[in-house]
Amino acid sequence: MIADLLVRNAVIVTVDDAAPRAHTLAVHHGRVLALDADGLRGEVEIDAQGAALVPGFGDAHNHMAWFGSSLDEVDLSGLTDLATLYGRVAERAATLAPDAFVIGAGYDDTAIGGHPHRRELDRAAGGRPVVLKHRSGHVTTVNSPVLERIGVLDGSAVVPEGGVVVRDDDGPTGTLEEQAQNLASALLVPYPTDDLARAIGNASAVYAAEGLTHVTECGIGGGWVGRSPRELAAYQQAREAGTLTVRVQLMPVADALHPLEGHATDPEGIGLDLAIRTGFGDDRLRIGPMKIFTDGSLVARTAAMRDPFCDRHSHGYLQDDPELLRSRILGAHATGWRIAAHAIGDRAIDLALDAIAEMQRRHPRPDARPRIEHAAVTTPDQIARMAELGVTPVPQARFLYEIGDTMAAAIGPDRAAGLYRHASFLRAGLRVPGSSDRPVAAGAPLLGMQSMVQRRSATGAVIGPDERVDAATALRAYTLDAAWIAGEERERGSLTPGKLADFVLLTDDVTAVDPERIADVGVVATFVGGRCTHGAEKLGLDQEV
Repeated sequence: MIADLLVRNAVIVTVDDAAPRAHTLAVHHGRVLALDADGLRGEVEIDAQGAALVPGFGDAHNHMAWFGSSLDEVDLSGLTDLATLYGRVAERAATLAPDAFVIGAGYDDTAIGGHPHRRELDRAAGGRPVVLKHRSGHVTTVNSPVLERIGVLDGSAVVPEGGVVVRDDDGPTGTLEEQAQNLASALLVPYPTDDLARAIGNASAVYAAEGLTHVTECGIGGGWVGRSPRELAAYQQAREAGTLTVRVQLMPVADALHPLEGHATDPEGIGLDLAIRTGFGDDRLRIGPMKIFTDGSLVARTAAMRDPFCDRHSHGYLQDDPELLRSRILGAHATGWRIAAHAIGDRAIDLALDAIAEMQRRHPRPDARPRIEHAAVTTPDQIARMAELGVTPVPQARFLYEIGDTMAAAIGPDRAAGLYRHASFLRAGLRVPGSSDRPVAAGAPLLGMQSMVQRRSATGAVIGPDERVDAATALRAYTLDAAWIAGEERERGSLTPGKLADFVLLTDDVTAVDPERIADVGVVATFVGGRCTHGAEKLGLDQEV
């Protein structure tokens, strides 16, 4: 038999316990045909020359459209002082029309000495409106022209529940927390569908170069994280144009759902028009869970905590009235949605677990696979309850390196060891899918794997050493476990005959190299359904196999 593609002389890590290692992979009609089969030939054959071959990487929690859009915005990441930030704003403003918005993203107030102030932004932008997104996504800082347009300066603005307009002795500073960001984002959204499709395509090219073959987009269609009510159309447009080279599962935010009409015998609940729900679509583009924000961010000190932050006399806060948050979870589950609750602080996690327990009592669905996004601060009793309820935590290990020192300072040494756990979840029998929350943190899966193994902050501190895992476990998190939480483990996540032929060629075996070198392993080529999405030239292939 002649397969479509044959890869020889590879060090294949299959992430399939039944056949963990191989050297030859055959692909036919977009799926894995065989491993180490004798006598097979390929229409196209690749000599891997000893390179490692692993299943394609998945990211269970990222913001693709946000990241793609940020590639065109003022890059404020990695700055260490406010003067440089103001300088970058001024540099971009000088290229724009007098009434054009200066939009930036990625600043970290803890690294630059505080949030930018509206008056300094006024001077830097020469009177142009300025909107700057904090790296966490849970805070936006704007200048006076924006505050004037949204009614904050004259007092006419109605601040949404779960949001804060920060003030000092001189009035509003320009910083908007959580739901208050909607006041400013209303001036920018909806983004044009063409612009979103282009941003998605740009992000997709970056993802393919990092070995990603599947991502979950965590929040479309509404709220402060959504870019347009037509966001799904932008993904379809990118797919039709051939620029969407990764498989995507899309999470609508609860703000985009509404009460559904139907027959008297149909369950009451919320959803999208035509009762479209989790699972609609195909293996390239599919609707995933409903996302609901219950609280904010540790970095912004807006996460809802049982005990106060160490550096502020605050317990953080919930995103809305607890009863409303509960009813959204119950209503979405009743109409067939899977649930993804953003809950970072332990108090928010309590709320999410209570609602999940109630929804399963009212409308039992054994394979509902509810998720808690981030699950940053968890207690032993909560972990036991998550295991009892079948709730999957979706933490981001890379946060420990990029913002771990800040988070540890926020909650203190007694709680820091339990930040973004991993090993404790596994010991309780839970799966831990790999994810990044990009662009909040760098999204390359190899960076995330190294952080899972090391749990080291940027200053070298090891945060929660008992939560470290080995490299094979980290690889499984970014492959089979990421596929499992998407409900697609039968289709992808391991190199098993019959599954989709999504795989990555790497310069080294990540399960065998020194942990210090995991992030330095190179991505040679990425394949989705047996077609090369990155690295074709290196392999002497046409752009698509």
